[in-house]
Amino acid sequence: MARLLRPLTRGTTYTRLLHLWVPMLFVSVWLFIDMSKPWVPALLLIPLGLVPAVRTGEGVQARLLLSPGGEDGRDAAVSVTRSLTWRDRVRTVLWLEVRMGLGAVTTAVTVWLPVLVVDLLRAAFGHVPVHDPLMTVSQPHWAYVLLVPLPLLVLYGAVVGLGELVTFLARRFLGPSPAERLAALEERTEQLLERTRIARELHDSIGHALTVAVVQAGAARAAGDPEFTDRALAAIEDTGRAALEDLERVLGVLREVERPAGGRPTLADADRLLESARTSGAKVDAEVTGPVESVPGPVSREGYRILQESLTNVLRHAGGVPVSVRVAVVDGTLGLEVRNPLTAAVPGPGRGSGLRGIRERAALLGGLARTGPDEGEWQVRVELPLR
Repeated sequence: MARLLRPLTRGTTYTRLLHLWVPMLFVSVWLFIDMSKPWVPALLLIPLGLVPAVRTGEGVQARLLLSPGGEDGRDAAVSVTRSLTWRDRVRTVLWLEVRMGLGAVTTAVTVWLPVLVVDLLRAAFGHVPVHDPLMTVSQPHWAYVLLVPLPLLVLYGAVVGLGELVTFLARRFLGPSPAERLAALEERTEQLLERTRIARELHDSIGHALTVAVVQAGAARAAGDPEFTDRALAAIEDTGRAALEDLERVLGVLREVERPAGGRPTLADADRLLESARTSGAKVDAEVTGPVESVPGPVSREGYRILQESLTNVLRHAGGVPVSVRVAVVDGTLGLEVRNPLTAAVPGPGRGSGLRGIRERAALLGGLARTGPDEGEWQVRVELPLR
């Protein structure tokens, strides 16, 4: 029984009822003006629904009154954007007509059924015969009290049922159009790509800094040379400071979605990476050819991260070995190549998020990445188109 009456305790039941009553205010005013033409309000809804902004107003009302308990107080299945196409305008007109029709039914039910209950009670307690549009009582009798629950049950079912029906129809007529669904899907995709990019940024920058710090600390402890230890601590300090700057940039992206990407490091900052690798014990031989400074921002930033991850892998898996770095801008293509001697077990296919991240970065820019053994060396070779 409690479950059956639960809708009566929900505020949504009454806000939906209010939503159904609202159109009848205009109809009531018109009937006072000219009761002989009750169809005029429905006719006036046609040009009204063709106004683009009306769809926004109807969507806001539907979200607030039909399903106020939705996510963040909103029903995502109901759009609040203007009518962008004629299809949206036609759907808005149909919605206004349906809403007015359901409002008329709701008004009749919520007015005449309570009146019927009152008339049944009056007839049961011996009052003079009552003439009601829904019933005619010729002789009062106590047995009429037994009929009182029937109109109450009908009223309850009508209020709850009409509320559910108008909510369903609102989602059909005011729901997002195909263009809006596509835009929402694109926005969701952008959010997922942004999260993936942030994860890569953290992995590359913080992972590189930690790798350099671990290698430097281990080398300093093994060397037992105060001068070398000072240089190692200085390198750890510089790398840690750079990692903190990178972390601030990544956190800035999380705090401020519209923040420009121009603050992230590019290939113009590659000297910092190379020097960091050298101070960690690697013998880096770098060669840069072509106008690197003219590389577009997105390509240059991703190229920096690819180079950073490649050097991090060298330090992590091979240690202080000779490393050959080649950066070339030729014929509209950015080429990156990092090679080092194989001194450890070759990673298995797909292992490690670093190599996978390099391939994913290249693929997103329409480029190619090859990683793996090549003539006794470990090779990372990436080609990125500049357009």
